[in-house]
Amino acid sequence: MSPVNAPDVHYAILTAMLAPAFFLTATASLLLSANNRLARVIDRARVLLKELAETEDAEERELIERHILRQKKRSRIILRGSQLLYTAISFFVGTSLTVAGDAVLGYRLGVVPTVLAALGVLSMFAASLLLARESSLAVEAVNEEMDHGHATAVKRWAKAPT
Repeated sequence: MSPVNAPDVHYAILTAMLAPAFFLTATASLLLSANNRLARVIDRARVLLKELAETEDAEERELIERHILRQKKRSRIILRGSQLLYTAISFFVGTSLTVAGDAVLGYRLGVVPTVLAALGVLSMFAASLLLARESSLAVEAVNEEMDHGHATAVKRWAKAPT
């Protein structure tokens, strides 16, 4: 049996601690995207609320209220996704810390670092599914608004004197 080289052991421990950093980077990227999407949803909701306050037509008000409800749903989905991403970050940081702690404690933590990493990946996966759902809602909203805008324009053109 060869003697343990302390620098090699430390290097291996540091390398193992850095492995979760790749997951942290991916999670942070998704979180940045989710926060940007949430900001766009909030901006759109504010515009819709202003339109609602200025609209007299009952049919138009009903349509705007549907759009506002969709934005609320989108914001809740993004919030849940963001919470899962923050949870994933916590698990990945916990993974890195338990890898170090495990080495200090003489490798007594067993599967704890692996379980934390797996929980982080599962949180990321769940958040990704939620954000994919929110993207679908965003496309539905845009399509509905474009259809309505087009129909309104066609009505105006039909009424316009030639």
